[in-house]
Amino acid sequence: MAQVRFGIVGTGGMGSGHAKTMQSIEECKLAAVCDIVPEVAEAVGEQYNVPYFTDYHDLIDCKDVDAVMVATPHYFHPEIAIYAMEQGKPVISEKPISVTVAAADAMVATAKHTGTPFGVMYQSRTEPIWQAAWNLVKSGQLGEIYRTMLVYADFRSQAYYNSAGWRATWAGEGGGVLINQAPHSLDRFTWLAGLPNKVTAYCATVNHKIEVEDVAAAMLEYPNGATGFIYCSTTEVPGTDILEISGELGKLRVVDREIKFWRIPQGVKAYSDGSTEMWRRPDVEEVEVEIPERESGHGAILRNMARHILYGEELIAPGIEGLNTVELINAMILSGRTGEPVSIPVARERYDVFLEELKKMSVRKDIGPDKRITDDVHH
Repeated sequence: MAQVRFGIVGTGGMGSGHAKTMQSIEECKLAAVCDIVPEVAEAVGEQYNVPYFTDYHDLIDCKDVDAVMVATPHYFHPEIAIYAMEQGKPVISEKPISVTVAAADAMVATAKHTGTPFGVMYQSRTEPIWQAAWNLVKSGQLGEIYRTMLVYADFRSQAYYNSAGWRATWAGEGGGVLINQAPHSLDRFTWLAGLPNKVTAYCATVNHKIEVEDVAAAMLEYPNGATGFIYCSTTEVPGTDILEISGELGKLRVVDREIKFWRIPQGVKAYSDGSTEMWRRPDVEEVEVEIPERESGHGAILRNMARHILYGEELIAPGIEGLNTVELINAMILSGRTGEPVSIPVARERYDVFLEELKKMSVRKDIGPDKRITDDVHH
């Protein structure tokens, strides 16, 4: 079988997990690794018997590398991905593709003008339940959307935030729960419901000793007049994961691993406008949702990119769609910090200036060597 030879940049955390996953993907071959910490690069390189580098330019320039997986901290995603695409090397970036919308724009522009494949590691899109949700939305079964809701409440300990000097700092991450823990949920939210055009947000640091937000909430307005709500946090146990989209012809609800869909054949507004009955409601039919059998997880995204390169298979998570998540994250952070509504698209220059001011006040935590450990749900 034809294989795509991947180089991984950043192997101290998620990158090492991707190196392991790649061993079971027939279309992928690990060809090289890179990390700025020499002993980490050497250890992973020797583990998989591949060349190792400490400078990403050397890995990307290596003739034995066909494509690049970027698994560094967020701020470094754009410069590495752009260099790789400029050399004609397809890229998968870890989430989010960037910290700022301006940097995301540059990545998308590079992908477009070079024609180089560009993807983002939004692996939850591959899960059968979310593919089922996407099929409902794509086929128009919700009709015009009237309301959206996302609740992503999770938990992180102070020990987690203390595991690395860059964690939960403006200079190291550029945000908190929104840019680190919530991007998968925010990606699914914008993938299914689209982007709002105005965000009024609240961001706060509630339960942790960190610079950035561990709670964020927002009211949303959409171009068609629809409204929405988002809540994200790392302060709750047990966790909550709810997405709901209500439309003219149907309502979709996903709670944890359960999906429900209700069809409204007469239409909500159509019934309201045409009915002469004061107290009656339109008929509602709960429809069993067909869940496709398919591969899911990080390996599915890696295989999909390889098959895109080899056979033209459509990308499940194109990098250009990674811009939507950054757009929403930036809008919520800016609104939450300023107390003002923020329009989407976010003003690029304004956000860059805003973030630079926060970075000037940022302090790296003096906690000793960073603990670079892949989380135990990597798959």
